[in-house]
Amino acid sequence: MLTVKNLDVAIGGSRILRGTTLEVPAKSVACLMGRNGVGKTTTLKAIVGLLRADSGQVTLEGRDLTGASPETRARAGIGYVPQGREIFPHLTVDENLRIGALAQGKKLNGNLDRVLELFPILKEFLPRKGGMLSGGQQQQLAIGRALLTDPKVLILDEPTEGIQPNIIDQIGDTIRLLRREGRMSILLVEQYLDFAKELGDVFHIMDRGAVVANGPIAALNETVVKKYLTV
Repeated sequence: MLTVKNLDVAIGGSRILRGTTLEVPAKSVACLMGRNGVGKTTTLKAIVGLLRADSGQVTLEGRDLTGASPETRARAGIGYVPQGREIFPHLTVDENLRIGALAQGKKLNGNLDRVLELFPILKEFLPRKGGMLSGGQQQQLAIGRALLTDPKVLILDEPTEGIQPNIIDQIGDTIRLLRREGRMSILLVEQYLDFAKELGDVFHIMDRGAVVANGPIAALNETVVKKYLTV
């Protein structure tokens, strides 16, 4: 589905990614993990085109997107929910939900109703400005906005960070449902180990800008956790 090969990225003269290689299989949840500062968010930004790779390759279903703009990658089927959510605070919830799909020229059809079923609280707040929502509600809004672009791969950068437990549960339930439906793959960056182990099919662990361990989620044992994830 999504394949990243030998990505090198430098920012301000500092080399951040060093031959990063990973794969997100079709109809699966792949967890990208690692301690703070190892290059996880940089990897996501390189995948979606917000950072230009110095070398390496990004392909989606065999299509080479390495030199493509972020807009082209989004239209090709990469949906992205960044850390910090980046909703439009002065637009309404309804406008925030619609804007991504409309920018790509996609019709919502019944997809908006489906998103509101996944995140019922948003239905109550459709006329409200996005900036008035809580952090957890904004996270649901950001995920819903990405889903309305009908992505082939949904990329989530730490969706549970700073979120209250009941909304973490709702986000987890949504990821489980999306995986079960098999309409998309998900690349999940997550620090909450139990959350990742409950939802993931495969894992990739980064250290110093490269993937240093990977495999089925069942192989994410205590030895691997202590070596690469324990602070």
